[in-house]
Amino acid sequence: MILDELAELTRKRIEKNKREKSPEVLRNEALAMAEKEKANGGFTFPFENALNKKGLSIISEVKKASPSKGIIAEEFPYLEIAKEYEASGADAISCLTEPDRFKGSDEYLITIAKEVKIPVLRKDFTVDPYMIYQAKVMGASAVLLIAAILSDDELKEYFSIADSLGLSCLFEAHDAEEVKRCLAAGARIVGVNNRNLKDFTVDIENSIRLRGLVPDDIIFVSESGIMVPDDVKRLRENKTDAVLIGEMLMRSSDKSGLIHELKHEK
Repeated sequence: MILDELAELTRKRIEKNKREKSPEVLRNEALAMAEKEKANGGFTFPFENALNKKGLSIISEVKKASPSKGIIAEEFPYLEIAKEYEASGADAISCLTEPDRFKGSDEYLITIAKEVKIPVLRKDFTVDPYMIYQAKVMGASAVLLIAAILSDDELKEYFSIADSLGLSCLFEAHDAEEVKRCLAAGARIVGVNNRNLKDFTVDIENSIRLRGLVPDDIIFVSESGIMVPDDVKRLRENKTDAVLIGEMLMRSSDKSGLIHELKHEK
């Protein structure tokens, strides 16, 4: 299955990262950043705040490629794209750091987080606590926790680590059982992926079916497979709090206009 392959590739990548910078050194760097924030007034969890407001929030994704579609953007001025998203009213940015199948890069996230003021999600296959400390040091405001590749204990452990660093967690589910597992782990943000990461089929109805399982005081995000403005309209009518959009924006010749349309369509 594609998801299992991606998770295994990530484990190998992180083992290499650990040889380049020890877990102890990285953890100390992340904790030092967290302590500095605490001393300056405490954690603000900007990713959650960006999504937890009236109206539909948009998480705009900086994405070069995907396993299902291959290269999406031959020309990839990632920083310019991120700045355009911000200027156009996007509420947050999702940045791919998975290098093998999504052609992402840690450097993309580091650069974007330094240059934009809106919060940035590290979009990757989090399979090791090391990656959460990495995200903090890179400047991310949130990490992705995919229920399908993590045990219940891991979901709780990773959430606890992220929370202690002032990072939000976007818990990702694909079915009803995974939604329940995310909620049991303490999720404050639950995302439903409309793309089945086991076979990469897409069904926008997945978010609509599962919306009722998530309490209103939990931020509900619809992810992936959102290809036309009408998809966003249907999700808004279904009380979705935020949408994560990648390919539709990346393929658009007028990203600014599209974001404005999506934000203001009733």
